[in-house]
Amino acid sequence: MSHSAGRRQLGPTDVKRLNRQWRRLTQARLCLLLDGVGQPFNVGSIIRTAAAFGVDQLWLCGDSAAPQHPSARKTALGTDRYLDTEHEPDARAAGASARAAGLRVVAIELAAGAVPLHEAPLDGGVCLAVGNEDRGCSPGLLAVADVVAYIPLPGKVGSLNVAAAAAIALAEVRRREWAGLDAPDLTAPGRGGART
Repeated sequence: MSHSAGRRQLGPTDVKRLNRQWRRLTQARLCLLLDGVGQPFNVGSIIRTAAAFGVDQLWLCGDSAAPQHPSARKTALGTDRYLDTEHEPDARAAGASARAAGLRVVAIELAAGAVPLHEAPLDGGVCLAVGNEDRGCSPGLLAVADVVAYIPLPGKVGSLNVAAAAAIALAEVRRREWAGLDAPDLTAPGRGGART
């Protein structure tokens, strides 16, 4: 008999239940700063991913595309309603605001002195920052960041789309937070999540 004989896709009610259980296990504040992310479809994709990972504050800086742009709206699928969004022309000022709110600002950038993302301090409240598709994070943002981290890429491609990089970084922050927790039990809805 196959090990996967009893597996089935979760229905909408089970998915909602599972997401509620993960939401109850998620305590740390997570925010995001976009520094000149100019392509609307990237902004929309980042917004949707940010909403899925429980980001509560989004700073749009520099020439970042507006979430109201038709391409951003199409990609975000209305998930922007779950985020508090602030437009701040200066990424350095937005980073300073995040720090003043008690968040550790972690810029995702290939820069001198950057640490691999899996070694970056991501505990407590975190504001991840990603930069422009071509130029990356601005010097002002890098100056105010508490940590600069990069995503190791062992393949033959040396860079990621900014929306993919944001998704990986958001997932890593939550993965670290959830380490040591019992995952919700998919065979018995409403169970799981106790600290080990």
